[in-house]
Amino acid sequence: MNIEKIKTLGELKKSGYKHRSVKEEVRENLLKKLQKKENSFPGIVGYEDSVIPDTERALLSRHNILFLGLRGQAKTRMARQMIQLLDEYIPYVAGSEINDDPFAPISKFSRELIRQKGDDTPVSWLHRRDRYSEKLATPDVSVADLIGDIDPIKAANMRLNFADEEVIHFGIIPKSNRGIFVINEIPDLQARIQVSLFNILEEGDIQIRGFKLRMPLDILFVFTANPEDYTNRGSIVTPLKDRIESQILTHYPKNIEHALLITEQEADITEEQKVRVRVSDMVKRIIEQVAFEARTSEFVDKKSGVSARLTIAAYENAVSSAERRALLNNEKETQVWMSDLVGIIPSITGKIELVYEGEQEGPYQVAFNLLEKAFRSQFVNYFPNPELFKKRKGAGEENPYKPITGWFDKGNHLDVFFNLKDDEKVRLLYKVDGLHAFVKKHFRNASEKEMALLMEFVLHGLSAYSMISKKVVEGKIEFKDLIGSMMNMSPDTSYGSEEEEDFG
Repeated sequence: MNIEKIKTLGELKKSGYKHRSVKEEVRENLLKKLQKKENSFPGIVGYEDSVIPDTERALLSRHNILFLGLRGQAKTRMARQMIQLLDEYIPYVAGSEINDDPFAPISKFSRELIRQKGDDTPVSWLHRRDRYSEKLATPDVSVADLIGDIDPIKAANMRLNFADEEVIHFGIIPKSNRGIFVINEIPDLQARIQVSLFNILEEGDIQIRGFKLRMPLDILFVFTANPEDYTNRGSIVTPLKDRIESQILTHYPKNIEHALLITEQEADITEEQKVRVRVSDMVKRIIEQVAFEARTSEFVDKKSGVSARLTIAAYENAVSSAERRALLNNEKETQVWMSDLVGIIPSITGKIELVYEGEQEGPYQVAFNLLEKAFRSQFVNYFPNPELFKKRKGAGEENPYKPITGWFDKGNHLDVFFNLKDDEKVRLLYKVDGLHAFVKKHFRNASEKEMALLMEFVLHGLSAYSMISKKVVEGKIEFKDLIGSMMNMSPDTSYGSEEEEDFG
């Protein structure tokens, strides 16, 4: 259909255009995508066998939808992607505030215009990106914001009675007619505001200050809510919830592979950073593990959830930490070292809600603990589990970590400064007896830089398993023997593993 040539109602009739509701439009376009085996929600990772099929079934059923899930579970993103299921352009009566369909006008303005001009009624075209509206529910949202109010100035200028439909100033919902309207965090709406949505969903009635309009709005409603809101701030009133036909539960990534894809896709890394900074798969997995640890931590409020934005921000900070160090050292390229991960702590503290015990620990200490747990969890995917050797004496397999821990037991220590040049860090790590030989045994084909990163990882892993001590102090990380560090532990500067803190 050549929309540039269709300017009037008469020309639209000749084109063969047929009226469809927005839900029928979405249904038909979704059917085409499914028949062509196209991805209806591109870029949504981890929902292929859960949320996406549920959403497709709801849309095929022409349902309004409620996405129920914790923060950072792509609820709003799912709604925004529904725009692609709309036709690219639709016709509407030119000048209509509510995008009236020329074949089925519902406003007095459009009905009168068509009665007066007939086939000469001017027609405009609306792109699908202009058919999506979104409102964050807050306690101060009013009925006037959502539905509308009587405009006394308009009544005075047009010399109309307040009972005339044309004196109404329409709110965001009527202006979303023939489109998708999203209300985020619906429980935050006051109950009386939620009640105002009843008849819109059910009958299409709008009531503005007692002035009742029969206006069957054509809208696909999508609501989002956090389960926490049902108890802490409010709830969805039962009659409204009953009118939302499909409730779909969202969830966090179920495995690290999905989490890695999400972070890789969403992290805002510049081309300059990609050229200057290499990030190993191992480092990426440690960053993702932080979120998995936070979601099960006794210090973190599980009802609040841990958003995927934590690892996205952490990944960006890790890259920036390495970039900053390289710039200070005039290095053209570098990699994200384990010590650079101290730089992700600010990304963690702002993304977790703590329970009482967590507040007692303090957000920074909890963040360091989560990072230590991530080291601990990921370490056994690359090297033997240190727990198997901590209590073993004599019998069985010899402790492969003994040469490394033995070096520290002799009173040696290692100070890893955050702004060390790469070659200086490599030389520093080679000072630890047995460290290179141990890593070489497990990763024979690693390059020098990869080998050094693995060597540094071993030190952090042994610290996480309380086989050596680690302290983060200003400008550096100190690795020492465990017993000696306990004797001299300074609580003010120690951010070690949980086991270390227990002794402190």
